[in-house]
Amino acid sequence: MADAVSGSTTTRRLVPVYVDEAEERRLLDHGHGMIRSETRAALRLTAYLLLTLALIPVQAVAVLFRLRLAERLPRFYHRLCTRILGIRVVVRGRRVRERPVLFVANHVSYLDITALGSVVTGCFIAKSEVATWPLFGLLAKLQRTVFIARKRTAVAKHGDDIAERLEAGDNLILFPEGTSGDGTRVLPFKSAFFSVAERRPRGRALTVQPVSIAYTRLNEVPLGRGLRPFFAWYGDMDLLPHLWTVAALGTLTVVIEFHTPVTVDEAGSRKALATKVQDQVAGGLARANAGR
Repeated sequence: MADAVSGSTTTRRLVPVYVDEAEERRLLDHGHGMIRSETRAALRLTAYLLLTLALIPVQAVAVLFRLRLAERLPRFYHRLCTRILGIRVVVRGRRVRERPVLFVANHVSYLDITALGSVVTGCFIAKSEVATWPLFGLLAKLQRTVFIARKRTAVAKHGDDIAERLEAGDNLILFPEGTSGDGTRVLPFKSAFFSVAERRPRGRALTVQPVSIAYTRLNEVPLGRGLRPFFAWYGDMDLLPHLWTVAALGTLTVVIEFHTPVTVDEAGSRKALATKVQDQVAGGLARANAGR
């Protein structure tokens, strides 16, 4: 049985529906806002901003004094954000409870942070540019994100920081595509990012768990290729207009699937590990997009 973070559960099989891309967009705009509501966007983003501003000082104090709350509060915050933004998270598979774990996922949108953060307690590994973003950079810092430069050797050069997190038992969350995609397919995983998997915290091989993230339904209607760009954030899309559009739409279903964990020792090499993990993530994305 798959469980939804929003509080509901489902055992129904999701049956795919195929719609022409142009027809999808016409349906979305049907009735001049019947599905897309500017009022909804304003209310959701206002609630999101108020919640965020209220919890920032709490999290800042928790991080400053290294309280356990600093680890727990982000997950609570992301769960509330999913409800505010109308995101229904459906979880499949079994998440590894033993710590530390390196969760490796495909990357579709900034919404991945909220969706995945609502079900996983951990620190994200993100490109260094994120630290400079207004508001979102601050939020990333308060979630104790590990920032790395956009280079092939970046993860290796940040080894001390990463090793310290793992030795402390912190889970890490990695998007090894190095960028976000359109949600239809998985981009190649860069094996250089998997150097973190070669770490041996507490003398043991690090557990790596592949995770698939798929944006599958809007108001219970299956999303096809034509509507995914409304939620996927990639290329040269501007963040704020995209966020306004997301907030104006109805209830979005996100399927998160946890796959069989693996270690670099079991895979045989870092490159083999990257390939194995990518295959599992790609399979999960394809199944979710097909409604299976």
